Amino acid sequence: MKIHVAPIAPNPRRVLWVMAEKEISDIEVETYNLGEGRHKQVGYLRKAGLPVLPMLELDDGTAITESLAICRYLESRWPEPNLFGTTPEETAVIEMWTRRAEMNVAIPLMVGVRHTFPPLAALEKQDPVIGAFNLETGTEGLKILDRQLGRTEWLAGDRFSIADIVAFIGLDFARLVKVRPPETHKHLIRWVEVMRARPAAATSARQPA
Repeated sequence: MKIHVAPIAPNPRRVLWVMAEKEISDIEVETYNLGEGRHKQVGYLRKAGLPVLPMLELDDGTAITESLAICRYLESRWPEPNLFGTTPEETAVIEMWTRRAEMNVAIPLMVGVRHTFPPLAALEKQDPVIGAFNLETGTEGLKILDRQLGRTEWLAGDRFSIADIVAFIGLDFARLVKVRPPETHKHLIRWVEVMRARPAAATSARQPA
């Protein structure tokens, strides 16, 4: 198997984080520089179907894109440590918080960075209005995370899960445009510090383009 990634981007970083948590070392990792555009070339598009990263290329030629789909595949092949839930109830709660983290925080912040971080102008037709709106939306969504983290140690309950990975990577990406949790979000700040201390955080850290 081979995973195609651009570590600077948050979606590939989700997959690298999951691989680090599960200590998966027997998947070949091919790293891309987004500025070079190799993921837009015919050979890559023939496999992936779209100019997107990450892509997991299986031994039988099957290509899987979309970060959470890849993470679910890895979970099925390397089930420990569990990140998606072990019971129907836990799985549903983790899925709920993964969706909340993605829709309310990660996606808006990611779009906001893409439209406001000057070095990304070469990759994105930037619109500062779109960027500002999404950064504001994502920052507002942090209230949801802080409120939940005042009730539970982790986003989806009493243990670490994919929901934490999705939320943290989205927020960490926004550091490029100096977005930080407000000082009033004490529960979120506590969680961010714990997330940064995990070994997988360093393993999957953003790399320069």
